[in-house]
Amino acid sequence: MQEVIIAVIVTLVLAVPITYLITVAYRKKVSDQKIGSAEEKAREIIDEAVKTAETKKRETLLEVKEETIKSKNDLDKEIRERRAEIQRNERRIVQKEENLDKKLESIEKREAGFIAREEELNRQKAEIAKLNEERVQELERISGLTSEQAKEYLLKTVEEDVKLDTAKLIKELENQAKEEAGKKARDYVVTAIQKCAADHVAETTISVVQLPNDEMKGRIIGREGRNIRTLETLTGVDLIIDDTPEAVILSGFDPIRREIARIALEKLIVDGRIHPARIEEMVEKAKKEVETMIREEGEAATLEVGVHGIHPELVRLLGRMKFRTSYGQNALKHSIEVAQIAGLLAGEIGVDVRTAKRAGLLHDIGKSVDHEMEGSHIQIGVELCRKYKESPLIINAVEAHHGDVEPESLIACLVQAADTISAARPGARRETIETYSNRLKQLEDITNSFKGVDKSFAIQAGREIRVMVVPEQVNDADMVLLARNISKQIESELEYPGQIKVNVIRESRVTEYAK
Repeated sequence: MQEVIIAVIVTLVLAVPITYLITVAYRKKVSDQKIGSAEEKAREIIDEAVKTAETKKRETLLEVKEETIKSKNDLDKEIRERRAEIQRNERRIVQKEENLDKKLESIEKREAGFIAREEELNRQKAEIAKLNEERVQELERISGLTSEQAKEYLLKTVEEDVKLDTAKLIKELENQAKEEAGKKARDYVVTAIQKCAADHVAETTISVVQLPNDEMKGRIIGREGRNIRTLETLTGVDLIIDDTPEAVILSGFDPIRREIARIALEKLIVDGRIHPARIEEMVEKAKKEVETMIREEGEAATLEVGVHGIHPELVRLLGRMKFRTSYGQNALKHSIEVAQIAGLLAGEIGVDVRTAKRAGLLHDIGKSVDHEMEGSHIQIGVELCRKYKESPLIINAVEAHHGDVEPESLIACLVQAADTISAARPGARRETIETYSNRLKQLEDITNSFKGVDKSFAIQAGREIRVMVVPEQVNDADMVLLARNISKQIESELEYPGQIKVNVIRESRVTEYAK
């Protein structure tokens, strides 16, 4: 049994290597067969690839050759076309050069003709100049005047004719305008003045406070003058205590301060207690009272005129105008009167009455603060109206009411007319004798400066100037121009309310005595 097992084991031991060797030999044979087959197949593939590459190469070469041939043909065709176009252009250029040569030749011929004509014209001009000179000499011989004398005579004749025609035309136009507009203007102005009646109070620079007795003067002065100094310092007004019985005079150029001093002094007199502390208290009360009065006066003015919607500050400034005067005419009363007259005129000609009244009421608003600010009352008034959002129409009316700028609306013209009516009517303003005499002298000086004026007389308080002319130097036509020139110079050099009539008089007299 053991032998059998040993024999099997030996057999297995021998069989495994033999089997391995056989397997290896078989696999090697198979591998060699596969390698050979693969090499053969690879050679076939390589051969096929070489054949294909050769074929592609030949095809590519053929395509490149065909493309080259095609490009060459296209290039040859383009070159032929370019050459043909260049040849055509050359032919056109040659043709144009030939045309230019022909035109240049024609121009040269015409230029030669022009030169000949110019020479002919110069020759004719010389002949004409010679003939003209001969004609002038012949005219001078016949007339007995030189050319300069003849020109002077002709110019003088034409100037006299033109002057006469101008004077006639001016007079005709003025007469026509007066005939057409004079009647209506008079009707409108007279109607407005008749409908508007306003009283005027002449203001001064002093106020008088009545005292219950003369002993009160000593109390007002106080110990060592302390009471009067305190009152003057707080109000800015001078107190004049003189021999006037039972009265104290308040002197000052500012009417508002003077009014504050008057009210405070009256309160102190009623109260009876006069000392610096009490004076200060009464002055403060008087200031508040005057401020309230100013506001109420402004509101009363707007209600009287019927104008609403004015800025409260403008209303307050209107109230301040109660304490301002111009030639003795109260500024607030004047503004109310101008507003009423402007409204009446506006109603007559059919424009907005409310706007005309508003412009008339505000036209002098600058006078309320012109003593506190720089500039004329017109400039200040325009700035105030702009500041408080008044309309451009109102601003123009304020700016144009003295002719500083051109009026841009009928309302501005109405305000001008209403202002002139209110200021110029008799009794409206109070002027000093010195002012009148200066105006008369200035009027006479202006008129006497004109050539041909013999004498001049300013009459009717400067409302009319009568001019006597020398009849030998000024004829009837010159009188019209002289009157116009005098009025223009008066307008430009003088300031005056209303208007001034210029009356030019030419008189010829011959005197002889029978003996």
